[in-house]
Amino acid sequence: MTRTPRAPRPVPPGFLAAYDAVLAAHWPRDTAPSLVPTPYGATHINSCGPAGAPPLVLLPGGGATSTVWAAQATRLGRTHRVHAVDLVGDPGRSTPGERPIRSADDLTAWLDAVLDGLGLESTALGGHSYGGWIALRYALHAPRRVSRLVLVDPTGCFAGFRPGYLLHALPMLLRPTVRRTRAFLAWETGGAPSDPEGARLRDEAVGFPSARPVTGPKPSPEELRGLGVETLVLLAGDSRAHDAAKVAATARRLLPHAGTATVAGATHHSVPQGAGAGETGRRMEDFLSAPARP
Repeated sequence: MTRTPRAPRPVPPGFLAAYDAVLAAHWPRDTAPSLVPTPYGATHINSCGPAGAPPLVLLPGGGATSTVWAAQATRLGRTHRVHAVDLVGDPGRSTPGERPIRSADDLTAWLDAVLDGLGLESTALGGHSYGGWIALRYALHAPRRVSRLVLVDPTGCFAGFRPGYLLHALPMLLRPTVRRTRAFLAWETGGAPSDPEGARLRDEAVGFPSARPVTGPKPSPEELRGLGVETLVLLAGDSRAHDAAKVAATARRLLPHAGTATVAGATHHSVPQGAGAGETGRRMEDFLSAPARP
């Protein structure tokens, strides 16, 4: 039986223009887009940095786009070939295919296909928030393909969400509107200002047709203790998503090759592209450029 091709998803008016405006205003001039085919759809990637430099793949948090990594891509693009990925099913330029992502196994198979499409046998891998959960799951799935791992205020990896965070997020999750999204982010970041291009893109993304995110349990202590990949767990000191100190203690206790660091004054939503962006980039650079442990 021949399947009828899925109709293209309508995107909010102005979303693509807002997306491109962030790239033009904040990303390096050598940034190049590419589209990698996978069994789960076409994955859009923004790449920058020297073609022959060590690779670094970056995954955004849920509901965000690859453009959130602008500050880190600008800094790390001097020493690495940075590939920032739009998650399939989330706001961005990636397009879901006929085969939906429905499980953690699908997510790891999707990322396998992305790395294959980029021609990467192994790479440094980083993720923020939900992207951190995906990155950690992938490192557990294919540790030989991950040279180093950076988890930026990861959620679902070492602790659950604080009840207060979920309570404030609930109205936005039940019926997302621009006003509710702005109010939630103002609460979580303490009212920290954001750049106009990024704020416009967040507003346009509210109406983006997104798939239900794949979630799962935290990795077991046994899984984490068996992970041999050098890891940096980089936490937002003022994160309202979870208790940063407890997350750091758990990571140090369970991950044998992990270091932890805290970005003071940053919150969960400002650590990659706000008050903590510069410090986040510096910490990542120090970790990724350090000699490998024996």
